[in-house]
Amino acid sequence: MALVIGGTLAAVLLLPLFGITYLRLWGNILGWGEAAWLVGWMAVVATCVLGFLLWRLVLRPIYALTAYARAMKAGQAAPAPAHFGTPELGALGASVMAMGDSLNSRAEGMKAYADHVAHELTSPLTAIQGAAELLQAGASGADAAELQRTITEATTRMQALLDDLGHHAQAASSAGVGTCLLGEVAALLDVGLTVDVAQDGQVPLLAADLATILTQLGRNAAEHRARTLTLSALRDGVRIADDGPGISAGNRDRVFDPFFTTRRENGGTGMGLSIVRSLVQARGGRISLLEDGPGAVFLIDFG
Repeated sequence: MALVIGGTLAAVLLLPLFGITYLRLWGNILGWGEAAWLVGWMAVVATCVLGFLLWRLVLRPIYALTAYARAMKAGQAAPAPAHFGTPELGALGASVMAMGDSLNSRAEGMKAYADHVAHELTSPLTAIQGAAELLQAGASGADAAELQRTITEATTRMQALLDDLGHHAQAASSAGVGTCLLGEVAALLDVGLTVDVAQDGQVPLLAADLATILTQLGRNAAEHRARTLTLSALRDGVRIADDGPGISAGNRDRVFDPFFTTRRENGGTGMGLSIVRSLVQARGGRISLLEDGPGAVFLIDFG
């Protein structure tokens, strides 16, 4: 971009000087009329060349990027611009396209998320509606007590879902950056199993965020019959491992999906690991499920 701007300014400055000099030198030889025509045509040709270069290096990439942004705004598929002319416009174009892809992915994720929420709430709502209709129809005795228990269970599940949805939304918003000592946070955990710090060190998370993550992973491990949670601070993250039965191969790719759970009949909402992933991503990290041990092994990486 600096070359384009500098070249344009240099041409604007030098072309008149060149024309004046040429006219003075050749005016007496060719005649003032012929010299003026030549200078004029040289100015026209130079202007056309300069205009073409400005169009190719500046205007065409901007028009293409504008068309791409408008198509993305309208929700239409649009090919990415092939040429950007200058490195500065290339960096701008890459940023705009990355932002567009991110917004498009977020919109699709929100739609899928809303569909999941509607699906998960349909079952308890249907149970409540059916039980209420039967109670209004005059059910009594043991039947009425069973229907009331159904309503209570359904409302409890709905409340759990709503609470987890709130936690998920809160986790997705970054509260700031900070560091904490893994051992200090681990000493305060109450997750129903033994917490062992194999390697202590600083973790690039606020203490409250790390406690939330470890609490969720620890309770998940305890619910799956693990007895020990082993923590190791790494250079740019933390490793969390348990001695439970691990996660089956068929479920490994789905454990972070919202509402995926193998404990639905026991009240599981399937939001725990989704909350953990959202919290880690909001703080600029990544969480992955490793295959290092017989139990579940998670790696949180900020590198």
